[in-house]
Amino acid sequence: MAEEPGAALALFLERSHTITPLQVPQLVHETARRLGLASAAVYLADVQEDQLVPLPGTTGSQDDDALAIEGTVAGWAYRTMSLRLSRRRPLAVWLPLVDGIARIGVLRVTADQLTPALLDGATQLAAVTALTIVSKSGFSDLFSRTSRRRPMTTAAEMVWAFLPPRTLGTHKVTSSAVLEPAYEVGGDAFDHGLDDGRLHLTVVDAMGHDLAAGLASAVALAGCRSTRRAGGTLTDITDRIDEDLHRWRPGGLLTGVFAHLDLDTGQLNWINAGHPPPLLIRAHHVVPGALEAHGELPLGLGPGYQPSRTVHRAQLEPGDRVLIHTDGVTEARSGTGPRFGEEQLVDFVTRALAAGEPAPEALRRLIHAILDHHHGQLQDDATIVMAEWHPDTDSTSP
Repeated sequence: MAEEPGAALALFLERSHTITPLQVPQLVHETARRLGLASAAVYLADVQEDQLVPLPGTTGSQDDDALAIEGTVAGWAYRTMSLRLSRRRPLAVWLPLVDGIARIGVLRVTADQLTPALLDGATQLAAVTALTIVSKSGFSDLFSRTSRRRPMTTAAEMVWAFLPPRTLGTHKVTSSAVLEPAYEVGGDAFDHGLDDGRLHLTVVDAMGHDLAAGLASAVALAGCRSTRRAGGTLTDITDRIDEDLHRWRPGGLLTGVFAHLDLDTGQLNWINAGHPPPLLIRAHHVVPGALEAHGELPLGLGPGYQPSRTVHRAQLEPGDRVLIHTDGVTEARSGTGPRFGEEQLVDFVTRALAAGEPAPEALRRLIHAILDHHHGQLQDDATIVMAEWHPDTDSTSP
């Protein structure tokens, strides 16, 4: 006999505070049974978003039971962030696990028969499962270990430790990012955050591809956040990073774009320190030269090399997207093959957006296209951040 959903979920939340991460799958399964479902299984997306991997302890699953994100019903639920039904017996429903608007995996529930009440219960179970996983991720290696298919380099571990969630958003804005090579990244990093009606964006690219480059990127993100949280301006941010790099890593240079987007007015302010210019995508087309500006020196040279940083300004229109990338996206070559190139980058993104793909999925497919172009071996880090200003919508659609 199924329990009342409110009581079953209340018990879940009560127990979730004290269980270990390894006990999460069993709690999810037991709660599914209380809701009148036959079973429940938790799958997390791997760090490269290639596969959905069962969480250790998931009933009836082994680590080698990973499911491809491309070409499966489970992957379809993940890619589209929507409920998907598999009609094989027992009936299975795949539901996305979402942190805010960021995808983290899927929940598979089974039942002898499905009713609207059971589907509502399953949807609520997916929501509390995602919250529980995220809340325990900060003090356990279990979820990180599950999402990795091989070890990371020390430099990559350091960079990932500093990175925010890859997707965030509100009813006014969505920002999403991708970063490769995930297990060997060295000099690239990104940051985005919401604060007092403003979206902050940062993309940096440190010289080199080693632990020292990773350290430079970590210093840049730390300096950026410290200054931002103290109420500093974009100029204050770049001055702080320039000083820190010059003092603590002489000779270590770093390019970057640092931007603030006013979520009420759509005004974009940014500084470009020797970095490829951002792209403005409007009505599924890139506006040529819209965010290009006179080039300035990279950070790390210290006082005297750059008298003052120029803060550039542009007015966005509702629905506009700003895309910031590192040169590893467009400049890297594989062997004797051609560059991926900005033209191919623009064509891929605009086609995906015109087809209605949400930003996280468009960027996921884009970074995989770049990896495929280079036969899975990038010679340089490749980072992309895309932010969409959509102030006229009532709810967020990532």
